[in-house]
Amino acid sequence: MRGDGRRTRPVGLPPRRRAGPLRRYVRQPGQPDRDLLTAVHAALAEQLRTAGIGLEFLTGELQGSHDPAGVVFTVLAALPGMEREYIRERTLEGHESARSRGKAIGGAAVTDDAMLSMALHLREQNLSLRDIAARLVITKGKKKGRHPSPATVLRMLREHDTNAAAAPAMG
Repeated sequence: MRGDGRRTRPVGLPPRRRAGPLRRYVRQPGQPDRDLLTAVHAALAEQLRTAGIGLEFLTGELQGSHDPAGVVFTVLAALPGMEREYIRERTLEGHESARSRGKAIGGAAVTDDAMLSMALHLREQNLSLRDIAARLVITKGKKKGRHPSPATVLRMLREHDTNAAAAPAMG
């Protein structure tokens, strides 16, 4: 980092390029649907073809030149998504395995009953989640003395509201 807080790029790396015209086809958040992928692939293949760019493998099973619209490009374009999905599945399997062995997933709890009652009191005053989080202080653990995040406050209040709604139904 520079003295003014801005980040610098390591020496020898090329400058970052802005996202190309295909960026507009990708929806955020989540993964694009198959029709969208087909449209992006077709647009990319056309851009590569007009620029005279192809794919050439010098060695291996796929040795030779390949057209940008060909199946090799399609497979290579699909690989990152497949790998991402595989990693996600393995992570979820690991979480499930850990839970079955009695291991907790996630960090240590930073909320307690005193924090909840204070958050409820502040919510009655119509304060925003950010304001509530700024007024609360974590009293135990590694984060003692720090403020919880607004997401933690939201999760704590939602859990309380869910439990409060379920209590009369049970009784």
